[in-house]
Amino acid sequence: MRPAPALRRTAAFTRELAGALRDGDGIARPEVLRGRARALLDALGVRLEIPDGTGLSAPDGPGARGEPAPGTLVVANHISWLDAVALLAVEPVTLLAKREVGDWPVLGPMVRRAGTRFIDRGSLRGLPGTVEALAALLRAGRSVAVFPEAITHCSAPGGRFRPAAFQAALDAGAPVRPVTLGYEQAGVPSTVAAFVGEDGFGGSLRRVLTARALTVRVRVHPPLRTAPGADDRRSLAARAQALVRGTDPAAHPAGPHSSTPCPASPRPANPLPGRAPAAVPAGRAGRDPARA
Repeated sequence: MRPAPALRRTAAFTRELAGALRDGDGIARPEVLRGRARALLDALGVRLEIPDGTGLSAPDGPGARGEPAPGTLVVANHISWLDAVALLAVEPVTLLAKREVGDWPVLGPMVRRAGTRFIDRGSLRGLPGTVEALAALLRAGRSVAVFPEAITHCSAPGGRFRPAAFQAALDAGAPVRPVTLGYEQAGVPSTVAAFVGEDGFGGSLRRVLTARALTVRVRVHPPLRTAPGADDRRSLAARAQALVRGTDPAAHPAGPHSSTPCPASPRPANPLPGRAPAAVPAGRAGRDPARA
């Protein structure tokens, strides 16, 4: 993309971030959060593609002993920091993020006010408490989105779904909603939005701002109903992973850091001044920029 339209996108994105900060605690209101997420995608020139009327939460079922129906555990593959924005643009669910995100300048205060919950990835001792807190949110009727691959991959199918979050769904009797995220440019799969390896946020943002015809495609799969005694967290994770990939889970015994080769992305012809944004090399994976 030429510098002039890319600079206009940059200005629009900055205005939307400033508006989100001015929202203060009000950004946690579902209608405000969804509107801001969609406005951020529009400012970046990213088209959101999802079937009309599709939401992330599963239709309400009966709660136990007359209690409210539990929320939905939304699980998706993880490619980019844009993944969370795309999910919020579909439905303002609660996000689970790594602790460091809350300390990011500008974005940190915004995601905290939006109701994001945080996890300390370096503490295995704290994992049972995280699962318990996640189950409590689900029992209270809150839908929560997690990225169970734990790290980003430059494209689908990505890595193995880790099972911890699925235990929370089992404990709460909550349905699991698998979601497949993918990025395209002019109908061709693209890695331009990927945020992996040693990539910095500034370089990733620059690629997105200068990308032509970038689309994020959100495919929402039928919910998986949890059956006490019939499922365990590993089998439930495998079922969700199979739907997200569109494959038999046995056909892809990927480890947590593996990834299939990715298509190359076009390099923008006229990038913004500074370091030229580049396509993400095929097959790279390795960071968790923002989400658990």
